[in-house]
Amino acid sequence: MSDTKTNPRDDERADLGAAGAQLSTAPQEESGTGLPALGVIGWFRWIWRQLTSMRVALLLLLLLSLGAIPGSLIPQQGTDELKVQDFKDTHTTLAPIYEKLGLFHVYSSVWFSAIYILLFVSLIGCIVPRTWQFVGQLRGRPPAAPKRLTRLPAYTTWRTDASPEQVNEAALALLKQRRFRSHEVGGSVAAEKGYLREAGNLAFHIALIVLLLAFAAGQLFKSEGGKLIMEGDGFSNTLTQYDDFKSGSLFSTDELEPFSFRLRGFEGTYEMSGPERGTARTYKAHVTYTEGVDGPEKKKAIEVNKPLEVNGTKVYLIGHGYAPTVTVRDGRGKVVSRVSVPLLPIDSMGTATGAIKILDGYRDKNGKKEQLGFNAFFVPTFAGEGNGQMFSQFPAPFNPRLALSAYHGSLGVDSGIPQNVYQLDTRKMQKFKDSKGELLKKRLKVGETMKLPNGAGSITFEKDLKQWATFQISREPGSGWALGGAVAAIAGLAGSLFIQRRRVWVRAVRGADGVTVVEMAGLGRSESAKVPEELAALAETLHERAPSTSEPAEQTEPDGAADAPRASETPATDEPHPTPDVPAEGAEK
Repeated sequence: MSDTKTNPRDDERADLGAAGAQLSTAPQEESGTGLPALGVIGWFRWIWRQLTSMRVALLLLLLLSLGAIPGSLIPQQGTDELKVQDFKDTHTTLAPIYEKLGLFHVYSSVWFSAIYILLFVSLIGCIVPRTWQFVGQLRGRPPAAPKRLTRLPAYTTWRTDASPEQVNEAALALLKQRRFRSHEVGGSVAAEKGYLREAGNLAFHIALIVLLLAFAAGQLFKSEGGKLIMEGDGFSNTLTQYDDFKSGSLFSTDELEPFSFRLRGFEGTYEMSGPERGTARTYKAHVTYTEGVDGPEKKKAIEVNKPLEVNGTKVYLIGHGYAPTVTVRDGRGKVVSRVSVPLLPIDSMGTATGAIKILDGYRDKNGKKEQLGFNAFFVPTFAGEGNGQMFSQFPAPFNPRLALSAYHGSLGVDSGIPQNVYQLDTRKMQKFKDSKGELLKKRLKVGETMKLPNGAGSITFEKDLKQWATFQISREPGSGWALGGAVAAIAGLAGSLFIQRRRVWVRAVRGADGVTVVEMAGLGRSESAKVPEELAALAETLHERAPSTSEPAEQTEPDGAADAPRASETPATDEPHPTPDVPAEGAEK
């Protein structure tokens, strides 16, 4: 006689049969006990299973998020070359290490691309088989009722005078009315609901793939550039017109959309008092633009987050500032230059700095050619003499001041080395000195003039104070797909979280005394109070159509329920029942 013992869980699984089959398309975990040694193909299959598992996909997604952090903290090549070079000059020890790790070009580095591709393969390898399996489930029908319905977590029973055929017919009509996929099989009614849960799960994963593809397309084919434009000036969408420009590796300049626009004026109003004093209330750039080479002129007000869009290319308003107009005269009083110079703001109140460079046309009193340079500091609203440092008190030009310091010599622009137009390189220049031998400096009101020493000329702060605006012109072909993927991912995730897949069975069997015994049971993909509650509502409605018999119950039980505890003759779902060994929700991809 054998001493082999059986596991009660195995008995329950055998009793449930197809009815207790997994209510999802996630792959089953295989036990490692009793398996033969793996060969080459076996190891390949094992690696593939690990790569397409949920835990590996989540790990890759986490690594992708962590890998993007250096791209936000460390200056990136192709985005700001000057900051990258400044970082290398400042951090001579870290820079070579960062260079070898690819931290100056994170998003095009080998390790970031490897994570990206592995995540993409993991999602594809998961979705394809699960999609076919889900299609097969949609084409199939709910399985027949298990032998012992009493083993299911939600169960109720009662006795009725109605015939089994009448009970099944009423149950079938009721379940279809409640939008269950139901049919009669093996003398019982089987129904299933909640397929949208798995559909949402698949939609979420497919949406992630769409997001990855859209992001890749956007990075490969994108173009982005900046341009500072003063009032009255314009811009044509050609490569030479940009102040700075970057693009994806597969972008071609032939793809630049032909259009142009001109800045007619900038409108800015600000909060005058209170804790939000100086905060912009109106912030608009009024432009006139033309689509194509010779299209008609159209007017548009570009605001923050309200760009001008021309055939997929968007023009965003990024910043605003002032361009003081100055007139420079040489030692003989001849006007050398009259120019409006844009200065870059350094705070929210409009305080700005920059440089004024006179490259050609200047001669000193002896007729010698030289170049002039002025460090400029501008405030649109000056606090007044003796009222602290020279910082603007308000963004609007209520009391403008222009502070200048003067140099002469060589600006170094003929060396071929790129220079920052907003900074003055004084290494080859000499200071203009005042009567005390100090650097010549002066704070000018509108209309005032600073005279250079020894008859070297003068510079005048003119009344014509212009405004400028900076624009970002960008084209991202994958942005629409990325938005659609994000919306689909949220919808799919919501469906997979809040919709529960469940099955309901109704069995009606005529007992030995001629009275029909009705059994109802429900099984969800996971433990949930909603399954017993829903079964109770269904049982209550079905009980109205097949009410309990008025005769006392005899000691008869339906087939297969001999070893089950006796249930009440009225619908009840609060009695505890053994929980079948079914996969838990959330454990699969």
